[in-house]
Amino acid sequence: MKNSKFVIDKLAKLFEQGLISSKDLVGEIITILNSKRDEVVFKLKLTSKDEFDILSKRVENLEKKISQLKNQKKGKTKQVRKS
Repeated sequence: MKNSKFVIDKLAKLFEQGLISSKDLVGEIITILNSKRDEVVFKLKLTSKDEFDILSKRVENLEKKISQLKNQKKGKTKQVRKS
């Protein structure tokens, strides 16, 4: 309810100021929605797509290294002679 009131108040201010042309109105609405989206992302501490891609590549590389180390460990086991 609070968010809808915020948007309605912003739209009322736009009409009062005379920004009735559709391009200006659409641009202003997009700006308002983008700022709200950014606030939500900041509050939830979400990562951007670029950061997510970088982190997923790092995880893939680490998984490959782990599997290589496991394969090396399996291949190097030798039996010891008893004297």
